[in-house]
Amino acid sequence: MKEYDTQISGFVTNQEKCLRNLSDMKLERKRLENEVVRMETDHKDCSVKVDKLVEKHTWIASEKQLFGKGGTYYVAREKLEKLQSDQSSLEKRVNKKVMAMFEKAEDEYNALISNKITIEDKTESYYANDKFKIKKVIEELDEKKKETLKVTWVKVNKDFGSIFSTLLPGTMAKLEPPESGSFLDGLEVRVAFGKVWKQSLSELSGGQRSLLALSLILALLLFKPAPLYILDEVDAALDIGRMIKAHFSHSQVETSISSLKRFMLFT
Repeated sequence: MKEYDTQISGFVTNQEKCLRNLSDMKLERKRLENEVVRMETDHKDCSVKVDKLVEKHTWIASEKQLFGKGGTYYVAREKLEKLQSDQSSLEKRVNKKVMAMFEKAEDEYNALISNKITIEDKTESYYANDKFKIKKVIEELDEKKKETLKVTWVKVNKDFGSIFSTLLPGTMAKLEPPESGSFLDGLEVRVAFGKVWKQSLSELSGGQRSLLALSLILALLLFKPAPLYILDEVDAALDIGRMIKAHFSHSQVETSISSLKRFMLFT
């Protein structure tokens, strides 16, 4: 019996709960019905207003298809109005003195940047001009150097051959550039006995090589004379005096001979 009473009590509780839910649902339904009525009324009012606007503004009918779409004039205008409103709001809060100071500082900065660019352009032009002048001077010096070297080579080569032929009759000597090269790449010593040119200086005897070296030294001294020359241990059998008189006619020669050495001094 007690068990039945418990079940009945549970049913009664559920019934009361369901009745409360039903009452709440009726109230919600009534609220929604009222909301629908209100929205219908608003819709009718809006429709009336739209009809009046269409009647008043004839352009609405042709532009109607653009309403509510992005990227149109109306959307842009709406954004512009919002931005203008934001700007107006910000201007009220911005310190105008600070803005004036900022604009002045910005103008000064732009002026400095402009001056910097101008100075850099002038500097670059100046250095470019200097670089061109320096390059031109270097090229001129290179040409003068080549010309001077060529004059030196021609003069020394001529005297070298003449002195060697005087010291060792029947021979020839010359300074010539290496094969497939120029005198700027270096000079090689060539010697001929009669009309036969030697392939290498190693074919010469020690005495012949000494005369060759002496001839080259004297040829260089002829090109750029020194105030005093002292020849030590010159072979007495060589006719050095005749050679010096022939090629160093401007010099005074003094010869000193001892049992061990022969010195020749000329100035």
